[in-house]
Amino acid sequence: MGSQPSMLPWDEEQEEIKKDRFTSLDKGETGTLSQEDFLRIPELVIDPLGDQIINAFFPEGEDWVNFRGFTQTLAHFHPIKDNKKSKDVNGPEPLNSRSATLDGRSKYLR
Repeated sequence: MGSQPSMLPWDEEQEEIKKDRFTSLDKGETGTLSQEDFLRIPELVIDPLGDQIINAFFPEGEDWVNFRGFTQTLAHFHPIKDNKKSKDVNGPEPLNSRSATLDGRSKYLR
C-alpha cells in the first residue's frame, strides 16, 4: 500500500513464480504442458539429463501435465532445509557428508 511495494510471504512469492513459469511455457493456453512445451527450454535441450528431467513430469502413459502436477514434480527438485541438524559435534555424521564420502562409504553401510 502507499508508496511501498507490497511484499508477499515467501511461499506466496514462490507460487507466483511457478504460475508465471507455467503460463510462459503453456503456449497453447490450454492449462496443461506437453513434452514439446518443455523442449522450448534451451537449458533442458542441451542438458544430458534433460530427457529424464522432462519425463519426470509425465507419469507413464500421460501426454500432458497440469499446474498441480507441475508443482508437485518441481518439489522433487527443491532442496530440503534441515532445521533439526544435530548440534552435537560428537554425534553421528550424515551419510552424504563430505568426510563420510572421502573416508569411503563402506564403513557406513555395514
